[in-house]
Amino acid sequence: MAESAESPLAEAMNRLWAKYLPQMQERVATLHKVAAGLADGSLSEEEQHQACEDAHKLAGVLGTFGLQDGTELAREAEAVYGGIVDDNPDLAERLTYIAQQLDVMIANRR
Repeated sequence: MAESAESPLAEAMNRLWAKYLPQMQERVATLHKVAAGLADGSLSEEEQHQACEDAHKLAGVLGTFGLQDGTELAREAEAVYGGIVDDNPDLAERLTYIAQQLDVMIANRR
């Protein structure tokens, strides 16, 4: 009986994952940093815009790799950062939680 090997598609997806993993990790790091800035009141408009862009990109790439829960969380972060963000501790806590969950999802996909 022959050993079952990964399909060529699965191998290609794993290579793409490895290629884009550093970018995904950088984008989640941005979300962590910006959530901390929101929590301590130092969030700039530029940082908010960057977080919105990074969350948008994460939503797309995570969906491509079958991480639908990650896509939904990233979309939630994108929606928040794309709007008016006030100094709300509950909001900062939620955005921190989202970044933490994205870290876990990405780490477990490896």
